[in-house]
Amino acid sequence: MITMLQDLIRHQGHANASLLRAIRQHEAAAQDLELRRLMHHILLANRFWLALTLGQPFALESESQAPESLDTLAGRFQETHTQELAWILGVQEPELARRIETPFLPGSSFSVEEAWMQVCMHSHGHRSQCATRLWMLGGTPPSLDFILWLKDRPAPDWS
Repeated sequence: MITMLQDLIRHQGHANASLLRAIRQHEAAAQDLELRRLMHHILLANRFWLALTLGQPFALESESQAPESLDTLAGRFQETHTQELAWILGVQEPELARRIETPFLPGSSFSVEEAWMQVCMHSHGHRSQCATRLWMLGGTPPSLDFILWLKDRPAPDWS
């Protein structure tokens, strides 16, 4: 399962970077508050689960403040992806079975493996919403399919 999670997290970084680049390239999309809000929501969730997995504090109030610019948001995505990748490339199988609890779902616990499937699936769903919004604004969404990414496995292009 580690190999699959590594691939999903690598793909997630590529897909987030590609979508952010496409949004930046279309003026109406780059100025769209709904797109920035949705992208920030993806980032917020990723950062929450990463902090929970690593046993680090999560400053919900400050993390919930959406960045003022798309460039700042993209920088935070890049930073978060770097941290996620460092973690997943060093994790061992027993760590994936460890149980974690979130204050947002009291009385429930999840394996680290389940939490990271949630991270990948959650971001995928919201990227689909963002791609639709970009298209509705007249932009061209990038191809975000995992199966197409597998062909060449491109690294994220954060430019």
